[in-house]
Amino acid sequence: MTTALLQTTYFGPVQWYQKLYRYDHCLIEQYDSYQKQTYRNRCIIATANGLQALTVPVEHHANSQMLIANSSQVKDLRISDHNQWRKVHWNALQSAYSESPFFEYYVDDIRPFFEHKYDFLIDFNEAIRQKICELIDIHPHIEYTTEYVKPTANSQQPIAFSDFREVIHAKHPQPDADFEAKPYWQVFQHRYGFQPNLSILDLLFCMGPESVFYL
Repeated sequence: MTTALLQTTYFGPVQWYQKLYRYDHCLIEQYDSYQKQTYRNRCIIATANGLQALTVPVEHHANSQMLIANSSQVKDLRISDHNQWRKVHWNALQSAYSESPFFEYYVDDIRPFFEHKYDFLIDFNEAIRQKICELIDIHPHIEYTTEYVKPTANSQQPIAFSDFREVIHAKHPQPDADFEAKPYWQVFQHRYGFQPNLSILDLLFCMGPESVFYL
């Protein structure tokens, strides 16, 4: 049995969903410390002006200027309502993908994530994962870690796994021999060419039910 160890993601990239599709078992880490500029609370979409990162804000400590990121585990991260981010993100998606072939087809599935409030980032991301897997018709075996999994397996984690927690990274990706982005039609490819490994929403809105063939 093959096992992939992954971070939680906010509308994660195609590469992340490829692991869900291709591995027998996927472990999602929830005991690691949050870091800025990762897919945990950020997705990247293609717009008329180029790539755009959409970031879900997380709460600060009440008595500190430091992000909760510096001391709390991902499972404890609370979503902030700062700057009406839900409205900003939804408007950006509408602007970027309203002319895509399948935006209207999926709009009623995706819009509720920007209308309903979730307290915890991990719960929000899991609800998104479940819906995306349903829409692209994949059925991964998912579990969440019960403690922090060290980068190398030890006696407490006897199952061998492929660790993608730092490989699939928004700012500093590492080599992944098993992933090569398969080109597909994109809304702004006439302007920028094919832009690989964007949010799964880019693939979904552009390719619809055929999305699974690009994983």
